[in-house]
Amino acid sequence: MFDLSEKQVVTEDDIKNIPLGAKLYLGEKSIVTPLAADLIAQNRLEILRKQPHTKRRPRVALGSDHGGVEMKVALKELLSELGIEFHDFGTYDTKPVDYPDYAHLVAGSISQGSYDLGIIIDGAGIGSCMVANKLPGVRAALAYNAALARNSREHNDANVLTLGGRFISIDQMRDIVKVWISTSI
Repeated sequence: MFDLSEKQVVTEDDIKNIPLGAKLYLGEKSIVTPLAADLIAQNRLEILRKQPHTKRRPRVALGSDHGGVEMKVALKELLSELGIEFHDFGTYDTKPVDYPDYAHLVAGSISQGSYDLGIIIDGAGIGSCMVANKLPGVRAALAYNAALARNSREHNDANVLTLGGRFISIDQMRDIVKVWISTSI
């Protein structure tokens, strides 16, 4: 099988070295030029089209320290509105806790492949980011606005987002998370 599914336009140059009767795999929206179509027919190539890819919604791991609990409640409401599955690793009240414990739980779930994405909220977002980035396969990024969130996904393929609950509002968090969740590399 000859895979040309990544080509947007298939020309006769793409086809000329493919043996008679071979299977040719094209993208769902690939355009075949008239000369390429003639060569395909002449060489009796079988065309298989790539089926549309249905993107599955990510599974998200959440965590916060005591300073991020209030924002995390709003985050869970947002994720529910968006139809995104999540798991809350805690904490669940405002009694003081150590943020690294919760950052490690979330990042660990990403590192182990149990969840696709993670979001951690602490006071500034910096400490959780540092903890998360110590685990293999985790690419954590701190974002204080939607532009940074987009950049972290588009250019760095960040799989963990950290937020500073004392430095952004609930509305800002909603904007940041919506952009972050919907952006891909």
